[in-house]
Amino acid sequence: MSLEVFFAVLAAAVMHAAWNAMIKQRLDRFLSISLMSFSMGLLSLVCLPFVAVPQGFTWFWIILSALLHTGYKIYLIRAYDSGDLAQIYPLARGAAPLITALAGVVLLSEVLSPMMAGGIVVLCLGIGLMAARGGAQFERLSGLAIANALVTSLFIAGYTLTDGIGGRTAPTASSYAVWMFAIDGFWMALFCMMMRGRQAFISVLPEWRSGLATGALSLGAYWIVIWAMTKAPIAAVAALRETSILFAVLISVIFLKERLTRWRSLACVLIVAGVVALRLG
Repeated sequence: MSLEVFFAVLAAAVMHAAWNAMIKQRLDRFLSISLMSFSMGLLSLVCLPFVAVPQGFTWFWIILSALLHTGYKIYLIRAYDSGDLAQIYPLARGAAPLITALAGVVLLSEVLSPMMAGGIVVLCLGIGLMAARGGAQFERLSGLAIANALVTSLFIAGYTLTDGIGGRTAPTASSYAVWMFAIDGFWMALFCMMMRGRQAFISVLPEWRSGLATGALSLGAYWIVIWAMTKAPIAAVAALRETSILFAVLISVIFLKERLTRWRSLACVLIVAGVVALRLG
């Protein structure tokens, strides 16, 4: 992985952690994620005149990805509603790079160096430890919560592989990302209307500034990831992106004054070791 791609994906991870920290707590999780999705869709619509129109089979990947992104958000909300946020998020995100790596090797014949493969495993172990010891114990998570988190990870792996393939077939990464998120924003708005009705849109209006900020960060972060997957193995980019969990911990310790336990410290060390291995690989 080149230095340019490496630092770009790390920047995307920081942006990903930032929008997670910025989501307003007084809105429920469904409305918070829906507002962010609306904003990403609106920002994408503004950008449409400035990007190329995808051609041919690229549209299949764009539509499939938008469906998978919407499914991911729906199951992430379900997982949050059935378990502890501090554990559900790392569990859902931590399993995804391993699934993506295996699928990339089997389905796309991607070749990972031993160092890269080892880095992915170590990074996922660190994320798993963060989930297991980050707060409450796993015993407190219901089977439903774990199932929802793992289904979420399947959606993450699915859209990651789809975007890795689709981004390579599109005229540019920008074209693919903008069109995909425009469609995803429309479908998420439709789903929100079906679930909550017009009242949902009235409820989120006071938070429009926050929605635009989180939407811009999320759109920018994932655009970088799509671009990176056109330059480096999908599995390596997917794993490196999950360092957002490490940056989320740093934000919580520095700005929210949360305690850094020995287990969280060990998890951070493993994540950093995995990142170094990915860079050297």
